[in-house]
Amino acid sequence: MKRILPFLSLLILVACAPEDDHAAPGENFELAVETNMDLPAVLGLHFQDPERLVTFDKDLVLEAYVVSSDEAGNFYKEMVVQDKPHNPTAGINIKLNMTSYYQFFNFGRKIHINLKGLSVGQVNGVAALGVAEGNQIVNIPQSNVSRHIYRSSEVAEINPKIIQASEFNDGLENLFVMINNVQFNKLLTNPEKPGTYAAEENDEFDGERLVESCTGDFPFILSTSTYADFAALKLPKGSGNVSGILTRDFYDEFYTIYVNYPGDIELSTNLRCDPKVVDCGLASQSGNKILFEDDFSSQRNNKPVEGKGWKNIIQEGSRPWEAYTAKGANASLGRSARMRPSGSGDVRSLSWLITPKINFDSNNGEALSFKTSTSLANGSFMEVLISTDWDGVEENLLKAEWNILSAAYIAQNNDFFGDWISSGLVDLSCIEGKGYIAFRYTGSDHTYYNGVYELDDVIVSAD
Repeated sequence: MKRILPFLSLLILVACAPEDDHAAPGENFELAVETNMDLPAVLGLHFQDPERLVTFDKDLVLEAYVVSSDEAGNFYKEMVVQDKPHNPTAGINIKLNMTSYYQFFNFGRKIHINLKGLSVGQVNGVAALGVAEGNQIVNIPQSNVSRHIYRSSEVAEINPKIIQASEFNDGLENLFVMINNVQFNKLLTNPEKPGTYAAEENDEFDGERLVESCTGDFPFILSTSTYADFAALKLPKGSGNVSGILTRDFYDEFYTIYVNYPGDIELSTNLRCDPKVVDCGLASQSGNKILFEDDFSSQRNNKPVEGKGWKNIIQEGSRPWEAYTAKGANASLGRSARMRPSGSGDVRSLSWLITPKINFDSNNGEALSFKTSTSLANGSFMEVLISTDWDGVEENLLKAEWNILSAAYIAQNNDFFGDWISSGLVDLSCIEGKGYIAFRYTGSDHTYYNGVYELDDVIVSAD
C-alpha cells in the first residue's frame, strides 16, 4: 500500500504570516506525499449512509484543490475543496478552527489531506470533513491543521463547472460552479431603493437574494454573510453570470450559492431580461357582472381540469393541472386545481391552465381574483399571465406575447403551507382587446423543485 514517507510527521513548518501562529510549508517547499485515497471515494463512504459519521483510522491521503476563500469574509472557518481543477466530480467542506486560511490555502492551491483521525459526515445538509464529537462534525483544532492539511507549490487555474439551476443536486454540492444568463430580481435593483448583498434590516445572519434566469431556467438564492466585507455593496443591476460554491442554507431548506468575492458576480451590462408586465394596480371593488368563474367543484378528482372553457396545456413534462380534494393541515377548498410533478420523473414540468377568451372592450372595470396555496412550494413557482394576441391554438402558445399580471399575489414558499391566500382584487381595466388569463406552473420532479401549487375560486368580474 502507498503511504506517507516516515519523516512527514517530523516536518518543521515555516510560518508564512508572523501574526498567525499556524505554520504552513514555504512556497518552495514541496512535500514528498503519495496519495492512496481520492475524494469521490470519501464521498462514496459518506453517501452510503449520510446520517452516520465515518472516521478514518489509517494514513489515507488524498489530494484536492481549494475553491473557497475567506479573504472577503463570506466563508468562516470552513474551506471548500474539490477533486480536480477542471470538470470536478466531488467536493467537500472542511471544518477547521482557522481564520485567514487564504494566506496559506489560497484559491486554486493543490493540497494533500491526511484523513487519519478525521471524520466525514453531514453538516447543514452537505458533506463535511472534520473531527467527530459525539455524532457531530466539529472544527479541526488549529494546532492540528498542519498535521492533516499540507499544501503543494501548485496553484491551478480553477475553471468553474457550468451548470443550470434546474440541475442542482447533492452530487454538485461543494463544487465551484457557474450559472450563466442570470440577473437579480428587479425589485432588488430598483434605482430608488437598490438592495445590498447582506445589509438590510431583516438580514440576521445571511442576506438571501433571488437570482432569476434569462433563459426560463429556475431561479435560485445567492447567500452572503452579514460579516462579509462586501455585505453593504449595492447589487449589480445587469445580467450575466455568477460563480460560486453550490451548497445548502443553514437550515438545509434549499440550495444556495456562496461567492468568494463580489467580482465572481459578472453582471457586466445594463441589459436586463425582465419579463413584460401589465400592472393596472388593485381595484377597489369587484363588479356585479361575472365574466368567468370556477371553484372547480364540478371537476373530477385526480383528473385533468377540463370544461368551462379551460385550456389545460402541458408545455414540458407529463403532468397537467388536476382536480383534487384533501383534508387535514393543507386541505383543499372543497375541490381545487392542483399541479404536482412529484413522482413523474420529469426533469422539468411546465404546465398552463388558461381561461376562455375575455372581451375587455365590451366591459368596464374588469377585475380578477383567485386563491392559491403552496403545500410546500420548494423551488417551484407559479405565475399569472395575460395575452391579447394568442389565437387560442396550443401550437401557437409560445408565439404569443404573455405578460405577467404583477399586482396579483401568489402564495410563496415562505407562506404557511396550509393557508389559502388571496391574490387581491387585480385591476384589469387598463387592458384593451380580447385576451386569455393563464396560470403557469414551473417545477420538476427533482427534490428541491417538486413543490405543489393549488388554485381555487377564480373570478373575473366587470361593472
